[in-house]
Amino acid sequence: MRSRVPHADRLELVEDAFRTLPERYLGARKGFDATYHVRLGDLGHTFEVRCTEHVARVRKGISRRTPDVVIGTDAATWLALRAGEINGLEAFRERLLYARGDMDVAVGFEGLFRLPNGRDPLLKVHHVELPGREVSTLTLGEGRDVLLLHGLGAAKTSFFDTAAALARDGYRVHAIDLPGFGGSSKPALAPYNARWFADTVVCVMDALDIDRAHLVGNSMGGRVAIEVGLRWPERVGGLGLLAPAVAFVKRDFHPLVRVLRPELGLLPHGFSRARVSGQLWSMFADPDALDPSVADVVVDEFRRIYGSPAARLAFLSSARNIYLDKPFGRSGFYPRLGELEPPALFVWGTHDRLIPPGFARHVEQWLPSAEQLVVDNCGHVPQVEKAEQTHGVLRRFFARVEAMGSRRFVRAA
Repeated sequence: MRSRVPHADRLELVEDAFRTLPERYLGARKGFDATYHVRLGDLGHTFEVRCTEHVARVRKGISRRTPDVVIGTDAATWLALRAGEINGLEAFRERLLYARGDMDVAVGFEGLFRLPNGRDPLLKVHHVELPGREVSTLTLGEGRDVLLLHGLGAAKTSFFDTAAALARDGYRVHAIDLPGFGGSSKPALAPYNARWFADTVVCVMDALDIDRAHLVGNSMGGRVAIEVGLRWPERVGGLGLLAPAVAFVKRDFHPLVRVLRPELGLLPHGFSRARVSGQLWSMFADPDALDPSVADVVVDEFRRIYGSPAARLAFLSSARNIYLDKPFGRSGFYPRLGELEPPALFVWGTHDRLIPPGFARHVEQWLPSAEQLVVDNCGHVPQVEKAEQTHGVLRRFFARVEAMGSRRFVRAA
């Protein structure tokens, strides 16, 4: 076992792995300049890696540069990552690694370097250029394609465990930061509604040569996934909808929300750490279901991103559009839902305060063909709070969808 290797030998192996990083460097997008501090707790050493567009530089110890990302792990995990025996999301899932700072830059680190023998990295962050916006997308695994779409105020980080699990099950997984969130651009004049987000998702599929994919969406991401299924059914295998933001039937504050302008978000303001943390924990039925270290990452990332006026505008615009989504009547959500063609699985949580499981009856009325599951003692983020159960449900659902339509489900080569 690596843990039994003497300290001096482990240090020599680690130093060699860092020494070879520059020659393995694949380069980065134009203007990229990021400094990483990699802390190996068991060895008591920190290495600094600075990556620019064309060059990576490594030093043992740190300079005066403020790091964009701090990664903490142990020597055995670091060597396994460099050898391609494990990817960063698997290490994160097993809590063998932590990261602080810009999470989009952090998760992209692994994909900047070739593995030994010239092998491609196990995961890669793509910055997909589209008209008027850039979309950060994490890709890992091999097989049929699955797209993961996060909820309001979240980012692809909320699907890290899901991405690792599905990649291990034989899927090529793409976790997307929707525009306005995470590492994607935040255009000031974007509409930030379901239709625009759905357009973005399909454009990302085109850019990555994805002909057809399963879609998994949580909260707002579930609403976007439904919109993709309604408008481009031929591009969708199955829809895994985790507490999706379906249209509210009772909208008592509709007149007020309609008058309020999201442009107010451009004014300087923010939320205290305690308030963001409280809101995060309120989305879980069982406080013990969320690792406190993971909660710290989510809270810090939200506050960092929300500090941008463009991000505040995107958040408030998206929230407003969710609330104003018309439930009935001409072009209403539920009559349109009845036209959904791709197979759909709705997963609700018994203790979800944002999208209560009572919405299941409206889905049953308008889309009786959909599968529905209510998860006990679960809040608004089932892929985190009930990870193993949710991943198992998705795996079995996708298998059924593929068995029913295997001849039509073809991934672009």
